[in-house]
Amino acid sequence: MREEATAFVPGHVTGFFSAHPDENPTKAGSRGAGLTLTDGVEVTVEPASERAVVLDGEPIEIDPVLDVLEALEAPARVEAVSELPLGAGFGVSGAMALGTAFAANRVFERRRSRNELVAIAHAAEVRAGTGLGDVVAQARGGIPIRLEPGGPAVNELDAVPDRSRVEYVPFGELSTADVLAGETAKLSRAGEAALSRIVEEPTLESLMEASRRFARDAELLTPTLEAAIEDVAAVGGQASMAMLGETVFALGTGLSDAGYEPAVCATHPAGAVLK
Repeated sequence: MREEATAFVPGHVTGFFSAHPDENPTKAGSRGAGLTLTDGVEVTVEPASERAVVLDGEPIEIDPVLDVLEALEAPARVEAVSELPLGAGFGVSGAMALGTAFAANRVFERRRSRNELVAIAHAAEVRAGTGLGDVVAQARGGIPIRLEPGGPAVNELDAVPDRSRVEYVPFGELSTADVLAGETAKLSRAGEAALSRIVEEPTLESLMEASRRFARDAELLTPTLEAAIEDVAAVGGQASMAMLGETVFALGTGLSDAGYEPAVCATHPAGAVLK
């Protein structure tokens, strides 16, 4: 047993998705596409007499993290430091679950493979209702396209072969669990149409266009987000909504050019890693 281990997991912005439930959480998930970010979450796991989770110095209950610890039989303290806000569409809970899986596997010498750990974290997210595709995307890195849902044993992934500067402005939180617990048929139809567009033309420009259309067709845009997206379009940029959060993201300098003061990062070239 080691004293501690730390993993870095990139943030993930979903541009569009369709929901695909299944009784088996490793087979459930989503199709869609998005961007992984150089801004992310650093997760440190150390043995402890009682399980505890801390995010940015504050104790917090995050069910997927506790689920991962249970699956790995790991009595541990999990301390996460995030460059991204929770509940704003950046996959922070998925990052914490995946980082916990990687770090706990090392600390407690569980000898699980990468795919096994991704499956454990993915299933934990699905069971909690906090995400359907963030974990598999964060494990992959880059600009992943989720062609088939589920964990590593059943899904199918591709990617847009590109990189970009990314700007973002979080305006508030949206509950992923509430959206996924509601009627998702209309949302999923819009997501399937968006996926068809990016499969036909796997470029960043196509992804952004498909994401904007998805947000409108799925009726997810708030007036604040719609205004920000229009402001970026007015200066010749491309922006959309981060699913699922009240956050606008743009490629290049779109938000800066439109007069906003965004956070700035880039697409992350690789997936989650142990440090």
